[in-house]
Amino acid sequence: MSEVPLSAPVAGVDEAGRGPWAGPVVAAAVILEHPVPGVTDSKRLTAKVREHLAGVIRDSALAWALGRAEVAEVDQLNVRQATLLAMRRALQALNLSPGGVLIDGKDLPAELKWPARAVVGGDSSEPAIAAASILAKTARDREMVDWDREYPQYGFAGHKGYGTAGHRRALEKWGPSPLHRRSFAPVRRLLAATK
Repeated sequence: MSEVPLSAPVAGVDEAGRGPWAGPVVAAAVILEHPVPGVTDSKRLTAKVREHLAGVIRDSALAWALGRAEVAEVDQLNVRQATLLAMRRALQALNLSPGGVLIDGKDLPAELKWPARAVVGGDSSEPAIAAASILAKTARDREMVDWDREYPQYGFAGHKGYGTAGHRRALEKWGPSPLHRRSFAPVRRLLAATK
């Protein structure tokens, strides 16, 4: 099967937050004028470096936008579909229409109005996807730090909603918050055990 031809400018898209037990899925779409030095998969970077690069990307990109899927949408649709929804929203929010789209992973959102290609490992190989991974990760992490002020008992500022031992203990002690994904097994099991 031949690859879909893409025209410039090309938007890279990635997400953060598929795996956590709590919080939204956040996606970013980025159209770069030129690669940004130091930009790679956000998971390979320290938080400090990610924050610095996020500022450089926002300042230098031709266009960038965020999209999200809320906790209720994750629970209603499933996390895969919610991720694709967040990606579609990020693309739709761009103030510059891309000629093509590169999306990290193996799935493409439905009903895109642009030619698109899925790129497994794209956050390591495609500069625009890597830039999107950094914007999505830093935006979601900042949000989870903000939520920690409202729900300090869960430790969101530290684990960002991911399934750590400390998060599990807090969940068992306090029960789920409004940020917790009821469809995710650890939360679902806890709810079933307390009925």
